[in-house]
Amino acid sequence: MAKTEVILVKNVVGLGGESDNVKVAPGYARNYLLPQGLAIPVTAANKRRLEALKQRRAEREAHELNAMNDLSKSLAKLVLLLSVKTGDDGKMFGSITTATIADELRHQFEVHVDKKKVQLERPIRTLGDHEVELRLHAGVHAMLKVRVNSTTPPPEIAAPQPEPAKEARGDRKDRAGKGRPDRRSAS
Repeated sequence: MAKTEVILVKNVVGLGGESDNVKVAPGYARNYLLPQGLAIPVTAANKRRLEALKQRRAEREAHELNAMNDLSKSLAKLVLLLSVKTGDDGKMFGSITTATIADELRHQFEVHVDKKKVQLERPIRTLGDHEVELRLHAGVHAMLKVRVNSTTPPPEIAAPQPEPAKEARGDRKDRAGKGRPDRRSAS
């Protein structure tokens, strides 16, 4: 079956990026890409426009790369504090996932990072300090320090109570007899 050649105006997932010249099925181009404004047909006039699209794409990618480099430097200096509920033995209820880290970055530092850019081998399930890798851009990685604290106070260990001084039996009898009237005889 014959393919139709089009120039992408915007990034299309699974097909290509802006200013890419791609071959697609005629129905896909006619029914989806062209009406949605995602692509333009290949003509002499559009080939000239292709150079402007390539330049715009290069500028945007360079700007994104610089922004992500700056972001990675600033994130390396930060410590993300997370508070979780724990049991009496200090064990966490649940775990900390990539979505939790992305949400807390947004709330604590107003840094918007997609949860797909947060790399965890497995969810965090222990208290303490952890290193989390952020893949912000192709070739730009940052290490974020995450400190997990407990909101549950540690159980208090009861201090041994000093025992009251033992009185000699003779003192107790003497004290009971002096200065106290007998309740039975007062009535």
